[in-house]
Amino acid sequence: MIVFIAGGVRSGKSRIAEQAALALHADRPSSQLWYLATARSSDREMAARVARHRARRDCRWRTLEAPLQLLDPWRTVAPGDSVLLDCLTLWTSQRLFADGIDPGPRRQAARPAQAELAAVLADARKRDIHLVVVSNDLNEELPAQDALVRWYVRELQRLHRLLARRADRVIEVVAGQMIEWPVVAGSGR
Repeated sequence: MIVFIAGGVRSGKSRIAEQAALALHADRPSSQLWYLATARSSDREMAARVARHRARRDCRWRTLEAPLQLLDPWRTVAPGDSVLLDCLTLWTSQRLFADGIDPGPRRQAARPAQAELAAVLADARKRDIHLVVVSNDLNEELPAQDALVRWYVRELQRLHRLLARRADRVIEVVAGQMIEWPVVAGSGR
């Protein structure tokens, strides 16, 4: 089962994603429940947010850090486990900008991120891993004036479309409330 949860910044996505992962994991008590964390505690605000997220989770959760690479920590996950990846937005920005991308080769720089996400999704299916992925919906704001920001939002939306095509459930969170979108059969699973 792959679940994609998106919504605005601080809309309640992470709490709903945690509940979804716990519900999926409930039928697999002998397997492991993972939190695949992409955030870096780079400043006080982010450190406080990470601490709040950790405090919400009980002892059933084990954390894997994945600020730049998903596949390396992903290899720790066993068949039948459940994983919450939080959040795709941070991972994408860190991944795309890790090497100080200049405006020229931007399109090529995004391809490895897309390939890595696609590999995680395919492996989750192959090994029967429940995967819940959280991401921010950034394209509901006014279009960015900066070309690099527009490129980043466009690349993030490409990842969202890939994920939505392969997901079993697509959920939007608005003001802490879930809206489940219909998934088109045969859309890329």
